[in-house]
Amino acid sequence: MTEKVVIVGGGQAAVSAALRLRAGGYAGKLDIIGEEPTLPYQRPPLSKKYLKGEIPLDRLHLRPEALYRDQGIALHMGKQALFIDRVNKKLATDKNQKLPYDKLILATGATPRRLPDEVGGHLANVHTFRTLAHADGLQDALRPGKRLLIIGGGYIGLEMAAVAVGLGLEVTLIEFQERILNRVAAPETADWFRVLHLKHGVDLREGVGLERLIAKDGRAHMAQLSDGSAVGVDLVIAGIGVLANDGLARSAGLTTDNGIVTDQCCRTFDPDIYAIGDCAVLPFRGEPTRLESVQNACDQGDYVADHILGVATSSYDPEPWFWSDQYDISLKIAGLNRGYDNVITRRGERDGGLSVWYFAGDKLLAVDALDDPKSYMMGKKWLSSAQDPDPTALADPEIPLKSIPTRNRAAQLQVQRGTRDG
Repeated sequence: MTEKVVIVGGGQAAVSAALRLRAGGYAGKLDIIGEEPTLPYQRPPLSKKYLKGEIPLDRLHLRPEALYRDQGIALHMGKQALFIDRVNKKLATDKNQKLPYDKLILATGATPRRLPDEVGGHLANVHTFRTLAHADGLQDALRPGKRLLIIGGGYIGLEMAAVAVGLGLEVTLIEFQERILNRVAAPETADWFRVLHLKHGVDLREGVGLERLIAKDGRAHMAQLSDGSAVGVDLVIAGIGVLANDGLARSAGLTTDNGIVTDQCCRTFDPDIYAIGDCAVLPFRGEPTRLESVQNACDQGDYVADHILGVATSSYDPEPWFWSDQYDISLKIAGLNRGYDNVITRRGERDGGLSVWYFAGDKLLAVDALDDPKSYMMGKKWLSSAQDPDPTALADPEIPLKSIPTRNRAAQLQVQRGTRDG
């Protein structure tokens, strides 16, 4: 019988697991340990409405404090988990607590990569962005006329550029790879966003890296770039990826690989310890994968709660989706484009909208819907039902999405198996 569940982490995954446990009838002791000294909050608005001062802190909170109290969920915020005693099944914190557990859920998230000190990462006006503290530290610095250098052309860098331009800053964004979104999107999606940011005045430089920041009075005031040019800066933001917070698991002897390795039921090799959210490496399409999204964090939290309750009837099988808001444009992504060998673009029904469809052969993997909500919804529907749209028809903008013929992948596999068996 599970009488004590401890959750390490104060984000979406942790809260989803806790609330699902209570909703499913779990009546035992339930503790959440979070390093940040605030109620659990949602992260996506940090780089958008909160940073722009459009919403207050209390609207970031996932739930009001009274709800946790009413649900019997003990919040231990501002505390750090130090060590897992797997033999005696206790979690030690930096406040000299030793919390016993029957099941332990690790939802420790990730930490943004910092610039190395040797190139100026230690300077006072060099920032990363992921937490409430990061956002609070930037709000006073993002002032009209200030010169901002963003290092990294992934989604976080592009989102920060859009916010800063809206606040009146002069923005230079550099990307060391040959183009923005090099690891996560097709050239067609990158081209669309490049045009968008150039139109809004971003000085966007691709194939250009940072050599070093030149300091004055402990602050960066000039950036020397890899192409030999230099730009003056008042503020620097590094958006160069994240590292999974897997140190606690690693020190406990669990398997880690830039994340906490789990099986298809979100369990580590210790069957009483789970890992969920951005810190978890799960098997997805035959490969170890970290899915960094709010949707996955919530879904994994729900799944693990059901697994502990004994009501999960199958392994965790995610249907990934993501989003990014830049200026007044919304990108929505359904699926995961890993392994694609063919891309089809389609003009959106909205003026200027576009959808980018990723295929491996004739199999649909994902869609980027750029200001094109109908394509996102149809792509998500096809993916969830294993329907592969005909690529030739999809490429024809005169054929409505709902009229595009599809192939049922599951049915096709049955036919192939039947033919092979016969």
